[in-house]
Formats: sequence, C-alpha cells, structure tokens
Amino acid sequence: MSTLITQSSRRQFLTLLGLSAVAVSCGSGGGGAAKDQTKTLRYQGWAGSVILPELAADLGFLEDVKLKWVGNTISGPQDIQSAATGQVDFGGAFNGAVVKLAARKAPITAVISYYGVDKAAYNGFYVLKDSPIHSAHDLIGQKVGMNTLGAHSEAMLDIYLQRHGLSQADLKKVEPLVVPPVNTEQSLRQKQIQVGVLGDILRDKALQTGGIRPLFTDHQLLGNFSAGTYVVNDRFLKENPDTARTFVTGVARAIEWARATPRDEVIARQVEIVKKRGRNEGTAPLKYWKSFGVAETAGRITDKELQLWIDWLAKRGDIEKGQVKASDLYTNEFNAYGRPGKSPAAEPTSKSGS
Repeated sequence: MSTLITQSSRRQFLTLLGLSAVAVSCGSGGGGAAKDQTKTLRYQGWAGSVILPELAADLGFLEDVKLKWVGNTISGPQDIQSAATGQVDFGGAFNGAVVKLAARKAPITAVISYYGVDKAAYNGFYVLKDSPIHSAHDLIGQKVGMNTLGAHSEAMLDIYLQRHGLSQADLKKVEPLVVPPVNTEQSLRQKQIQVGVLGDILRDKALQTGGIRPLFTDHQLLGNFSAGTYVVNDRFLKENPDTARTFVTGVARAIEWARATPRDEVIARQVEIVKKRGRNEGTAPLKYWKSFGVAETAGRITDKELQLWIDWLAKRGDIEKGQVKASDLYTNEFNAYGRPGKSPAAEPTSKSGS
C-alpha cells in the first residue's frame, strides 16, 4: 500500500517548522556550480493521482532531473511545510496556505502554479439529494468534510458563507472536518457528514453514482483562477538554480502539453504512469480527469492569485494587514517556457519584480 504521512508525522513537521525553517535558510552563498547541483528531487505524491511533475518526468520534460517519491500526502499545508523544513525538495498547496506559511518567515518561494479552477476542474460542496440543506444559513450546526483545514476548501466555505450574510458568530457554528478525499463520498452517503467537498475525479465518480447534488462550487464563486503553487526552499533555489529551472520549465511544458493534447491521450498517459510506478493503486477513477485548471500560460504566477488570499487571511485575523506582499512570495525566474534564446530573467522575476 502507498505510504501515508501519519498524524504524528504532521505534528512533527509543525513542531520542526519554527526551528528548521530558519536553519535551512542559512548556508553557503551563491548558486552552486552546475556539476555540484543535485539532480534528484524528493517529493510527496497523491494516492491514485498523477501530479504534474510526475507527468513531466514521464514525458521527458525534466531532462536529466529525476524524481524520488518519499510517500503520499493528503494535505497541501503539510506538503509545503515539508518543503520548508527540507524533508522534500518541493511541495504544493493552496495559495492561502503558501501565504500563511510565508507570513511565519518560512524560507520558501512559489515557483509555478500547478492547479486551478475552471469549468472542468473545480471543487463542489455536495449534499445528499434529499438533504434539507439548500442555503448558506442551512449549514449552521452542520458538518462539512474536506481534505484539510486552513486551505482551499475552508477558504471557499468562508467566502460562500460571508457572501450570504452569515455573521462571524454563525460562521463558527459551521463545522469543517478533515475527511480523506477517498472517503468523502462514503462519509456523506452514510450521513457522518452533511456536506462533502468533492473535486475532479472523485466528484465525477460520485455524480455518476447519483443521489447527491451541489450546494455550490468554487467556480461559481470565483470563476477561472489558478489556486495553488509549488514552493521550493530558498536555499535549494540558491544552490541549485539550473536544476530548479529544469524542473519548473518541465512542469510548465507538462501544463501546456495537457492543455493541447486530446483528453483521452492525457488520461491514457496517466493510467500508464500509475501502472508503472507500482504503488498498488487503482486506475479506474482516472477516466474522470478533465483538466489541471491552471489559468495562466505555463503556470506563471501573478500578484492577483496571492493577493486574494492575503486579504482573506487578514480579514480572518490569521495574518496582520500589510504583513506580507504578494510580489515577495513568488518568482517566475525559473520558468523558461516559451522564451527560446532568452534568459528567464528577461521577464519580471524577482520576488518583488512582478
């Protein structure tokens, strides 16, 4: 069975964050010589899914850079904490989680968007077809199952409730609960939760089974947008700039390959990848894949994708107003997609240069 990050491991990562995040930011000066740069990137996957770096590697877009799988995660915040503490070399999460971690002075930089929301790729908040829940006010006192707290789904829930006029006191009466994505549909049908957040493959599979209906979706709330980014530790970027450029540009190529390639071919490629990696996973749900949902060409990051969550977190009181600046959190420096003959630095790329 696939290795899962345990609750104990998550607590250890959180405990280590305050110390290790600072420690890993210290070290040698300028970028390493090309021959000294690492060519192997450690990462966490998602059970039953193919992430963009895995697709890029299979397509040969990572060139001489190799991926080393160290286990699976079900939590974006945990994944980027692992990157901040040096447990892995890159991690991906909802942009609000990236903002929150950066606000704690973690030495990370977002380098490319890897998932988003569009008409094909979105998360829905689903209830049973005969559920009495039909509005935001009906959620008061109800349990909402989602993959992790303090991330994409909880942000969407907050925005939905606020837009429909719930007071802060009423917001606190809606109970978000952590439910692994693969168990969400079952938990909803068994009435262990009243609302379940389902996205992409798991959503379409549940809809095909029937008996559920959407209360709302994140696409209805915000339209098309890139929602999450891969982050890399600042020390890694400083010491391995060529490796980082190969990795980011390869992921960018995979984004555009998936966008331009017939859906059936993309699905077939993902099925092949899952079978080859031998993690004892089923491939049937992959037939529901439709899109990675990345809004910008090649996953390039813009201020607006982070500013939305800076404002949301400040409103919640999770960070102070003005504590972080969107342009300080990311760089497009390592994304050379579509710029033949140009240095990636030809575009605004420094943390404050976009």
